[in-house]
Amino acid sequence: MIRTVNDAYLDLRAEFRSRGIAGYSVEARELTAFALGLSPEEFYEKRNQYIFEKDEQKLAELKALRFSGVPLQHITGRWEFYGLPMEVTADTLIPRPDTEKLAEVGIGLLSSRSKGRVLDLCCGTGCVGIAVLKNVSEDIHGVFADCSEPALEVTRRNLAANGLNLRALTYQVDALQPADPVLGKFHLIVCNPPYIPSGDIDGLDVEVRHEPRMALDGGEDGLDFYRAVTRNFASALMPGGTLAFEVGLGQYEDVMDILEQAGYSYVQFASDLAGVERVVWGVWDQHGR
Repeated sequence: MIRTVNDAYLDLRAEFRSRGIAGYSVEARELTAFALGLSPEEFYEKRNQYIFEKDEQKLAELKALRFSGVPLQHITGRWEFYGLPMEVTADTLIPRPDTEKLAEVGIGLLSSRSKGRVLDLCCGTGCVGIAVLKNVSEDIHGVFADCSEPALEVTRRNLAANGLNLRALTYQVDALQPADPVLGKFHLIVCNPPYIPSGDIDGLDVEVRHEPRMALDGGEDGLDFYRAVTRNFASALMPGGTLAFEVGLGQYEDVMDILEQAGYSYVQFASDLAGVERVVWGVWDQHGR
């Protein structure tokens, strides 16, 4: 039977829906386009184009991968975050809509500045810092830091793809250790650290367990990185600078306490679109205590 791109998409969408895959329409569209070598824009332009046996075989292979638990983003190697294209690999955490709240808060905190510096710590794909830089003054520059060199390679490619090479640098940094003075001082640090309690990781959904464990494991109670970054990176903040974290479900009060006990002021939180308290931030004392 001769089928079109649209036929393949509709059949895949129905299969994804029957399997209980969240966002089945988006996933079916992305996987169909990727299997057929189409960009997202071409998918709509060529929906009535015929597909052939080799296309059907490719789509079947990718569908089997998805049904085995491999995340769509690791199959296609691409995703969108805050309306921006991002490369994603198995070396990085997959950018998720929840994390867009951290980018939104960061943009708001820098919106009144004409110049400045922002550090994206535990940057992974670099999605948060890239979203911030693309939505603030062009005279605000960024540093992207992660302990994983393969993740930093992905960040560099995402910076290039989003036209930010001249506004950003990358450094390999262990966020659990004191900040290296070579990084300099920042008006804002955004950080989406590992925050899953170690004992909970093996019980996570199979898709999440495909992601790098180092990007998930936040220690026994999930709060190791919050304690370390709050303590170790205060020296990297300018007086009056802000440290902003993404936090896991139910962690916001603990993280607010960590910031307050370390001497940060004006500690606040913000909820994501699902109503989950997702971002916590505080201002470093103007006297730099």
